[in-house]
Amino acid sequence: MLELSAIAVFPVKSMRGVDLSRGEVEPRGLAGDRRFMVVDAARRFVTARECPGLLRVSPAFEGDALVLSAPGRSSLRVLPAGANASGPAVEIWGERCAAVDAGEAAAEWLSTVLGVAARLVQMTDACERGIDPDFSEPGDRVSFADAFPLLLIGEASLADLNARLPAPVEMRRFRPNVVVRGSPAYAEDDWSRLRIGPVEFAGARACRRCALPTLDPQSGEAHPRREPMRTLSRYRRRADGVYFGQLLIPRTTGSIGVGDAVEIIE
Repeated sequence: MLELSAIAVFPVKSMRGVDLSRGEVEPRGLAGDRRFMVVDAARRFVTARECPGLLRVSPAFEGDALVLSAPGRSSLRVLPAGANASGPAVEIWGERCAAVDAGEAAAEWLSTVLGVAARLVQMTDACERGIDPDFSEPGDRVSFADAFPLLLIGEASLADLNARLPAPVEMRRFRPNVVVRGSPAYAEDDWSRLRIGPVEFAGARACRRCALPTLDPQSGEAHPRREPMRTLSRYRRRADGVYFGQLLIPRTTGSIGVGDAVEIIE
């Protein structure tokens, strides 16, 4: 029997994650996942790939508020934007979309923590950020995630990778939203339609990995030998990159929880 063994959201793109026992699946992905993002002075997105300090910032939810914490700093509390809030567009992967600036206090806090000029922005309901039409249906939308609403990885896939590595790594290096227990290693590569609890998902495509897993998820320090990507590249490389995990698009909405049954439909 397959079951859901972990759920995580990443409230701010490229910051640390928050583990959940239950999550609400919305059309854009899990509620609270990557609805905030850091941008530079040109309002272009910033990630831990170029600013590893983002990985030292811990987000948390306190009621409706987002609270950010970092070593040696007082916490920052950010209230959600109103339903009708608007602001200038931001850029993510060459695409422009609507976002609301979280204000000067948030900008000052982030800039001090990261050591570079930075601002915090929030996605609004007006943001119509689409998904690659080759892998989606008309009307599909995504948050500030790189390309798709959710990422799934099987526990056995990480176990197989760890058996090949000089030292094992944690699942959080790969930042999945949902983790499945009970499937063979890399079985998720072939899942095109599945159900977690009551919610149905389309398996869009396998996830092409960037260098982010080579960064320690707590400190942001780069692995001196580029692990685990160096090992993954030996046996998970395709013509256009190294793949690990399956990207999902919700086909229905609802609540999912750790321990829920996972059914492979196709």
